[in-house]
Amino acid sequence: MRALRILLIVVVILGGLFVAADRLAVNFAEDEAAGKLQTTENLASKPDVSIKGFPFLTQALGGELDDVEIGIKDYDAPTGEGSEKIRIGDLQANMKGVEFSGDYSSATAATATGTATISYAELLKTAQSEPTQIAPGVTANVVGLSDGGNGKIKVSVEATVLGTKLPEPVSVLSTVTVEGDNTVKVRAEKLPSFGGVRTAENQVREITDFEQQIDDLPGGIQLDRVEAAQDGVEIGVKGSNVRLAG
Repeated sequence: MRALRILLIVVVILGGLFVAADRLAVNFAEDEAAGKLQTTENLASKPDVSIKGFPFLTQALGGELDDVEIGIKDYDAPTGEGSEKIRIGDLQANMKGVEFSGDYSSATAATATGTATISYAELLKTAQSEPTQIAPGVTANVVGLSDGGNGKIKVSVEATVLGTKLPEPVSVLSTVTVEGDNTVKVRAEKLPSFGGVRTAENQVREITDFEQQIDDLPGGIQLDRVEAAQDGVEIGVKGSNVRLAG
């Protein structure tokens, strides 16, 4: 009986030491991965990297991690318009089947899914903000974007008719969709009227409708879906063979 107690104590101690070693190893790996990702994507600060699953050491010996979560607070994505960029906020990605090299210099995920947000203020930079003539004596421009409810964007358009600015911006409910794998498209459901003046649809849509191209998201992930929300446009992302480093 005494020998059994001693054996149990030894097992518990060894188990505790293994857990401690495993947690130290995973913390080291998370920090190394975050540093590599920061360098690869030229981020201003280290992203959050969380390696899921236990034990980590057996996964590491196999050279593949089952589940890795990555959080990037702000990411400035190219837009295809010269040096212009658009800020993607709170990018959260879940990576499955992450294969990595022994020194963590390269890592690739078999699949990835995630979410992110583009603020309305950021998306507004894409809209026509300068007064533009849409009919004889009528100029208009977009002055604000906000949540229109039911997954729609409310586009606020300021207009001047025959030299007189309308007392209130005209509101337009618009749908927001993903076109291809890298473009957010905003399109008015019903065109507004500007002081009763007849305007051509194509000229009005030059103001109300716009799109934003988003290139080179981290690791080559792509846009999947998009929906208007309270604080901005929420986007879903996905990818396969996503390069995290190297």
